[in-house]
Amino acid sequence: MELLTFNPLYMERVWGGRGLAAKLGRSLPDNKIIGESWELVDREEAQSVVAKGSHAGKTIRQLLERSAEDILGPGRDGSKPFPILIKWLDCQDRLSLQVHPPAQIAPELGGEPKTENWYIAECDEGASLIVGLKNGVNREQFTQALADNQAEDCVHRFPVKAGDSILVESGRMHAIDAGNLILEIQQNSDTTYRVYDWGRVGLDGRPRQLHIEESLKSIDFEDYEPEALTIVPGTQVLADCKEFRIRKFELAANLPPLELAANEGARLIHVVSGQLKDQQSGTTLKKGSNYLQPYVTGVSLSAEEPATVLVTDRF
Repeated sequence: MELLTFNPLYMERVWGGRGLAAKLGRSLPDNKIIGESWELVDREEAQSVVAKGSHAGKTIRQLLERSAEDILGPGRDGSKPFPILIKWLDCQDRLSLQVHPPAQIAPELGGEPKTENWYIAECDEGASLIVGLKNGVNREQFTQALADNQAEDCVHRFPVKAGDSILVESGRMHAIDAGNLILEIQQNSDTTYRVYDWGRVGLDGRPRQLHIEESLKSIDFEDYEPEALTIVPGTQVLADCKEFRIRKFELAANLPPLELAANEGARLIHVVSGQLKDQQSGTTLKKGSNYLQPYVTGVSLSAEEPATVLVTDRF
């Protein structure tokens, strides 16, 4: 089975724009404000379709129902949704302040837990993230700040640069500021509780729905002033949680190929800069592309120019 890549699903968002065209060379729907490109998703309301190769036109659900063990490994159940959802986020404006419910609370609220990782592929000078609370802010103070329309005074905002990465676990309050192009690797979930929206209106001109009660039940009020991961040159583990592991590899044309052997586990390959070639299949992997490496498939990735690639596994 070959490497699998899928047609993107573009999502209109009030905070989006047209940046994915210039930054990733994408052909976007006309006259739409695109905030998200769903690169791989297996949900009832959204299905990724294989873009090319012998499985072109098949959905990820069809592939798993027929070939779950070839794709995910021995003993894996093809009736269950693919566990990871991959997105590109083009944040032209600030996102809402939001939280995803922890696993122990999600069933009570009728939602799904969602741990995600943000990798900053590009950002404007002065771009930032909002993650967690300022030191000392408690639940009562934050609740009052919401009532007073002063929530921004309570949250932890910090600058970022290209190459930064941060794990946003369920229960961690967060928002993305304007000027960020982010690769989001997350649990397969679409539950988001919006706690504050900066006084903004949606694409329909009306204030967007808030979920104050659900958010206050979900927020970790002991999560004070987290920082982005310190990035070092070469190979590095960006995230290692119970939902997934993400590693970063920096490749150059004069280095040996990155060998990702078959029969070790399914992997997701994300090219965040540069261009690669799989020496086994001849496939060219361009900047912005995301691939599913099936369990039975091995790859040997050589850089055709300096490249940074992320590899997600253990899902």
